[in-house]
Amino acid sequence: VQLQASGGGLVQAEDSLRLSCVASRRLYSSHALAWFRQAPGREREYVASLSWGDDRIRYADSVKGRFTISRDRVANTLYLQMNNLKPEDTAVYFCAARTGSPYVTHEQEYNSWGQGTQVTVSS
Repeated sequence: VQLQASGGGLVQAEDSLRLSCVASRRLYSSHALAWFRQAPGREREYVASLSWGDDRIRYADSVKGRFTISRDRVANTLYLQMNNLKPEDTAVYFCAARTGSPYVTHEQEYNSWGQGTQVTVSS
């Protein structure tokens, strides 16, 4: 499956932003979708993930309570609502897909990736 991420931009601290990730074809209940991010000079890190078929969701501690991952099955679209953004959230955000558990946080376990969208948070 091909993924297309969008919605990034330049915002100020405490602002909100919503990222979208559209899949090129229908996704199934066996799929898990995730958001990762990569800041300059740092390794890509896990942000959040969910099951396409049920209510299983997981968040990284750094975004828990501020970010919300969700999906629209009809539109084959994954979202990441980001509230109360901080300068340390500045990164390129990637969406990714795998078949299996949505609780996986290692990027190597995801085999489909979007191209990334830049999020920059100024202080």
